[in-house]
Amino acid sequence: MKQQAKPTEGLTRRGFLGRTAAAALAAGVSLPRQVRGANDKLAVGFIGCGGRSQAHLEAVHWLATQGKYPVRIAAVCDAYRPRMARRAEAFGAAKQYPDYRDLIADPGVDVVCIATPDHLHGFQALAAVQAAKDVYCEKPITHWRQFDLTKKLAGAVTQSNCVFQTGTQGMYDSAWRQMRQLIEGGLIGQPIHAECGYFRVGDWGERGMPIDDPNVRPGKDLDWEAFLGEAPNRPFDVSRFFRWRMYEDYSGGPSTDLFPHSLTPVVYMLGVGMPAKVVALGGKYRYPEREVPDTYNTLIEYSDSLTVAVLGTQGNDYPGTAGRGAGGRVPVLRGWEGTLTIQGNDIVFIPAQGSKKKAQTIPIEHGEDFVEYWRSFLECCRQRNRQTLSPMELAYRVQTPLQMGMMGLRRETQARFDPDKQEIVL
Repeated sequence: MKQQAKPTEGLTRRGFLGRTAAAALAAGVSLPRQVRGANDKLAVGFIGCGGRSQAHLEAVHWLATQGKYPVRIAAVCDAYRPRMARRAEAFGAAKQYPDYRDLIADPGVDVVCIATPDHLHGFQALAAVQAAKDVYCEKPITHWRQFDLTKKLAGAVTQSNCVFQTGTQGMYDSAWRQMRQLIEGGLIGQPIHAECGYFRVGDWGERGMPIDDPNVRPGKDLDWEAFLGEAPNRPFDVSRFFRWRMYEDYSGGPSTDLFPHSLTPVVYMLGVGMPAKVVALGGKYRYPEREVPDTYNTLIEYSDSLTVAVLGTQGNDYPGTAGRGAGGRVPVLRGWEGTLTIQGNDIVFIPAQGSKKKAQTIPIEHGEDFVEYWRSFLECCRQRNRQTLSPMELAYRVQTPLQMGMMGLRRETQARFDPDKQEIVL
């Protein structure tokens, strides 16, 4: 078979608390499944056929057509039929479903990939888990106002036999695993402060999300009600449908589009649980035509005397690609004994003042690879290994402080997390 170039992304982008499952709302339990044979093809169905889904379809299509993994694209789904039809034709999907529930109910679909607007992720992921499907869910796993849904989804995944991976593909980067091991080994001593973030020019809303047809109206080709889901009932607006990242009903700006990429590896490396307090500041400093912030800064305080700062703006791109991923701010992890960060392709340890430890430089084994991230997820599905590179329990610990920040920002107050009730308090 002719070899094609491996696709790249369109967007170069301590354990789980024991009480979480008990505190989470009850959900359906999926049926156990057998480990598959080496040549049995996994069938993937894609909910959402927009720009982000294009990258997923390209990755899975490349794995399938180049003989890199036994997988096939079984079905696609979208509330906009012309877009769905284009994806089905381009990638050889045998079935097209305007309603995501029909795709999930299809017994021929093993794995569901969710790449829809943010406010739909949690409901679709929950339905897939309850139907015993394995799930790849784009970040954020839920909208910023949907903490109860976040908790419910976390509980459902915990109680199920489903394999779940979040679309924070930077977690394939070995730097995070290597740095976590160094921290667990005591290299930086007691962690006290960390910072990360995301900086970019352009908001990928009004300028980066094209309107396929400015004259389209709800009807056979466009299901406006399906798009709205549980969001506020508003009259049809072609901009809201195609450029949904601009609007707070469906998106959260940096807090949901970008910060999961930056915060996920930091939460993973530090092994922290749920936050104690979160405060956020920000607003529309460059792009007034949107509803969501373009500049957003969050401080997260943990009960073990640790603060994490997540910083960013979409009005300036420095340090740009100097980070791990375009626009990503290189994480800095500070402890009593020293600091861990990244310079080029190396992990760097800088001793703190008064520390007897020596400076170190550790080569990073490998970087981010979107196709390999997908392959590792599919292998987890095949082997029934639920420890994916970015599992639901990690997403729960990441999404909660981000939701707390947005809620607090809108009320101009500090958000607290009640660990006994597993609730956000404003």
